Amino acid sequence: MTGRLDRLRRVRPPGTPRGRRAAAWVPYLLVVLVAAASLVGLTIRPAGEARRGMADYVVVAAAAGLRWEDLDPQRTPALWREATKGSTGWLTVRSAHQVTCPSDGWLTLGAGNYAAWDTRTVRGRCPAGTPELTRPDRIGANVTAQRTVVRTNQDRLPYGTTPGALAESVRCTVAVGPNAAIAAARPFGRVDRYAETLPADPAKLLSDCVLSIVDLGTISGSGAERRAAVAAADATLARVLAARPERSLMLIAGVADTESSSRLHVAIAEGDGWDGGWLTSAGTGRDGYLQLIDLAPTVLSALGRPAPEKLFAGYAASVSSGRPGDVARAMQGRNDADGRAIAQRGVASIFFTVLAVVQVLLFLAVVPVLMRARRHAGPAAPPLPPRRLVAVFEAALIAVSLAIPAGLLADVAPWWSSEHPAWMFGGATFLLMLAGTLAVRLAPRFRMTLWPMGAAAGISAIVIVVDLLTGARLQLNGVAGYSATHGVRYAGLGSVGLGVFVAGLLLAAGCAAQWVGRTWRPVVMVLFGGLGVVMVGSPYLGADPVGAIAVTAGVCVAAAISSGGWLTFPRFAWAAVAGLAVTAGFAVLDLHRPPLEQGTLGRFLSALGSGTAGPAMQRAATANGQALLDSPLTLLALAGALMLAFCQFSPWGGLKRVYGLHPAVRAAIAGTVVASVTAGIFGGTALGVAGAAAAMAVPVAVLTALRVLLHAADRTPPPGETDGPGGPSLRKADGDQLSVTEPAG
Repeated sequence: MTGRLDRLRRVRPPGTPRGRRAAAWVPYLLVVLVAAASLVGLTIRPAGEARRGMADYVVVAAAAGLRWEDLDPQRTPALWREATKGSTGWLTVRSAHQVTCPSDGWLTLGAGNYAAWDTRTVRGRCPAGTPELTRPDRIGANVTAQRTVVRTNQDRLPYGTTPGALAESVRCTVAVGPNAAIAAARPFGRVDRYAETLPADPAKLLSDCVLSIVDLGTISGSGAERRAAVAAADATLARVLAARPERSLMLIAGVADTESSSRLHVAIAEGDGWDGGWLTSAGTGRDGYLQLIDLAPTVLSALGRPAPEKLFAGYAASVSSGRPGDVARAMQGRNDADGRAIAQRGVASIFFTVLAVVQVLLFLAVVPVLMRARRHAGPAAPPLPPRRLVAVFEAALIAVSLAIPAGLLADVAPWWSSEHPAWMFGGATFLLMLAGTLAVRLAPRFRMTLWPMGAAAGISAIVIVVDLLTGARLQLNGVAGYSATHGVRYAGLGSVGLGVFVAGLLLAAGCAAQWVGRTWRPVVMVLFGGLGVVMVGSPYLGADPVGAIAVTAGVCVAAAISSGGWLTFPRFAWAAVAGLAVTAGFAVLDLHRPPLEQGTLGRFLSALGSGTAGPAMQRAATANGQALLDSPLTLLALAGALMLAFCQFSPWGGLKRVYGLHPAVRAAIAGTVVASVTAGIFGGTALGVAGAAAAMAVPVAVLTALRVLLHAADRTPPPGETDGPGGPSLRKADGDQLSVTEPAG
């Protein structure tokens, strides 16, 4: 008996190297080196340089509602010519109002920050109307409601916006049209030069001041009505172009929506240094995308003037190369980002709602199977569930765990351009889920207990990594990504991708750590975690420093308990110190970048130092509350938490047995919970990250618990039935071999 126990103690997990043990300090040294390498990786920046032009004058010609689908070389020759000559992009018109109506858009343009003219709820079309003006002289005008609007934005809204900040930054401004007067007015309401309509010869008017703002009209409706409004705007623009001052920059923009649905609009910059290429800014980090709040900083940058301190929320636009010369090919047709964003908005709601319902029903259906799989004492134990039924549930659990990665990959196909985008996307996603499930199921190692979890987690993490390395093209305006019309994120890793990546990375690390000795398991967790911090935190990959800090916290917890046992105070202290060290290093690196290259962490810390971080914290709290109530991901998070609780604390769950046999898996799940909840709360998405993580992790955790319950009656064969030089192995009564995965000592 003693000899048999000695042999069991000497059992090693598959893949464990034989030979002398390393010194006790070697794993700790490797952990420190991995953490240092992660911080170094965050400093790497790709080659490339953005450019922007200078000008003596800037003319902003804007029309609320103007979209790229409105432009045509025959019907709008002036607009088409400017788009061909200049730099172009899609403009998001987010303001402080839930719906950016024309007055809100014009006010945000002149403020350089999120502003709202009217805080009343808008349903359907935006109300028509123009601001009330007075003309105390024949030169300028006064916006009568300006003082009230300024008080509303500074006292009632969480952005600390000062309407009129752009006008205050230049000597004088010209406004043509009542709406343009909103953008050109100073905080006390004065418009320096004003004309209700463009004069017959506008050359002198446009050269009176360095900044002129011209209202091209409001583009709304559809059909002939819309085409007539666009043609009128184009005719006015042609007159402005003929009279523009020399060495001037033309900024043409669709500054607002005209109805409750958000759209992407026209952005064109044409002048010296703005000839071709994509418009972009540090605020979006994505070629071809610009925010409305970026226009005011762009004006001052082109004029060589400094931006007002602490007032602008946007960043000056720049030009990057790579845009096709043909405007139609670059901005319309299959490359129409606005059309894709519209399709994404509708399909994303359907996708996550269906996924949540399917997972809830699947969890309810698998509970009786878990109860039958548990071994009962006594001769009257119920029979085990049929093998075919178990196989069906295993395949279903693997498939739903791969649903979000499959949805991300489905964006490779142009499903948004079909007549039935939801069905096209659903079909592509289902085929990819099927392919992933078959790849996991047909692998030679499928019978191993942890293989489905490790394989599904690895596939999920790899999909996210490949997407980030190729520019996160699948996430932008993707169903499993983020929409540019929301005006929150344009590049890097979104909340859904972050949740899937965190769960996939840590579960894969936990499964891999079970193949090494206890001493080396924290090293494996930190090695995977270091890669994750770089991928999430690099401003040129994931561009999510808050997410990187959350990943650091999760990895520290996972590493602390990966070798087994409880999270004792010494382990917690070491994990906390390591997490704080990486977080501090990350913050220092971000703060030492140029202001235009800082991530959200650096900007928040800078605002905290200047005393202007209060509005940002208020916005995050508001966003958390809205996301908690509106997102189907909340249901996924709650359903996943309840299922994990059932599997761990009920007599039939099996998850407690999984944790006992595979402590690194317990560590991975604990780290995933910590990282995803932290990222969601501090990122303003509430349980959004946790919901995406649960959608990937909980199904394979349930599958693993089911397997462990089914293998609970496995016995150790007699000494003469060993299966190889590694020592005895566990063997089921039906002959299926299962590797011993937990070494003793």
